[in-house]
Amino acid sequence: MSRFKQFGLVFSGVCLGVLISLNYSANATREVPGSLPVEEVRNLADVFNAIKQYYVDPVEDKKLIGDAVSGMVSGLDPHSVYLDADALKDLEVSTKGEFGGLGIEVSMEDGFVKVVSPIEDTPAYRAGVKAGDLIIKLDETAVKGMSLNEAVKRMRGKPKTQILLTIARKGETKPIEITVTREVIKVQSVKSKLIEPGYGYLRITQFQEQTTADVAKHLEKIYKQGALKGLVLDLRNDPGGLLNSAIGVSAVFLPQKSLVVYTDGRTEDSRKKFYATPDDYMRGSRDDVLKNLPEAVKNVPMVVVVNGGSASASEIVAGALQDYKRAKVLGIQTFGKGSVQTILPISSTTGIKITTAKYFTPTGRSIQAKGIEPDFLVDETPTGSNDVRLREADLSHHLANPNEGESSSSTPAPNRQRPKAAKVKDEEAGEAPKFEFGGKGDYQLEQAVNLLKGLPVAVLPPPEQSAPAEDK
Repeated sequence: MSRFKQFGLVFSGVCLGVLISLNYSANATREVPGSLPVEEVRNLADVFNAIKQYYVDPVEDKKLIGDAVSGMVSGLDPHSVYLDADALKDLEVSTKGEFGGLGIEVSMEDGFVKVVSPIEDTPAYRAGVKAGDLIIKLDETAVKGMSLNEAVKRMRGKPKTQILLTIARKGETKPIEITVTREVIKVQSVKSKLIEPGYGYLRITQFQEQTTADVAKHLEKIYKQGALKGLVLDLRNDPGGLLNSAIGVSAVFLPQKSLVVYTDGRTEDSRKKFYATPDDYMRGSRDDVLKNLPEAVKNVPMVVVVNGGSASASEIVAGALQDYKRAKVLGIQTFGKGSVQTILPISSTTGIKITTAKYFTPTGRSIQAKGIEPDFLVDETPTGSNDVRLREADLSHHLANPNEGESSSSTPAPNRQRPKAAKVKDEEAGEAPKFEFGGKGDYQLEQAVNLLKGLPVAVLPPPEQSAPAEDK
């Protein structure tokens, strides 16, 4: 028997052992549903053997096995991923609101990196990277063939160093080159201000560990300036974050013990209900950060503003407030990321982030591949959206909406007649002015304030209806 044949059999046995130990570590108290796919594991060993014997250059065993695991996990859905030591560390740091890089939420689509949303006040955002951009090159290296982890590693680096992004953008005939200077990303999770006397504005850019506490502090500050007649909660371009923070923000505005969200999956521990209680949003901390909230917060008229970049935790909050009729939702349909990812340790330094359940709003609506539909459909400008939006339903291998099957993932957006208006453009500079959420010229915010005041809202007309075919 050849050396490689012997190695293949040994590797097959190792794979079986690894699968068995993984199965018992993750499912120690559960019955194994079926036998291991021995023939498929042997095929994996044969491929490993062939690469070791015939590939043009030597490849380390660690890389081959790591790539095999990465491919196995990433092929499940767009949000499941293998986390090597660096990726696991980066994930832990990013949830605390400070990490190195460019400041974009990304996914993989057809072998390229697609921008889900640039994070506000980050290098990528300031440089002009937009949601829906397809990154085809990082410096001089083509992205095609990279894993998402590899691409993210290349985009991250030492602060003050630069990277050249080559981007394909819908509507542009040639690729765009954007140079971005890396920074230590410090995301300010919550911002607030008085739009005018009696009307408050609260923006959440990302759901982090301190978001619930920060929301409480900002609201206390706003109320010190006087009672509110209305409040706008801005979740646009908020890619999500921590579930407990989404529960906490919902608890700010909902009655105590209200059901905020529930999850459903294959295993018993993936079927959970989360309520507006300190036990579910404080993660073991003793001091309730919401205890000093002004009582008026529970009843102030509210509008939640969303767009195609509002995802995950943002959709949980918007869906809960909409279900309880606590707030009106205004904007455009959200991203549709309604699945739960759990971090499972594989070793002391590695793990997998794997989808284990789906989110449902209090009334049983699934967010997955559909998103939250606004009560008032208002586009980002009078003439339409500024960005081409990528949504969950556009991603390869996305999970279907359990309420609707595949229909939610395959129905194209309807054509709508948009009201004519002058282009928002600085004629002297020859380009559109820099847009700022909550700033001057924020069209959706203007419509949200109109709604709070009982004034007319410039909603989009209903979808065009195709004329019935005439008999001839």
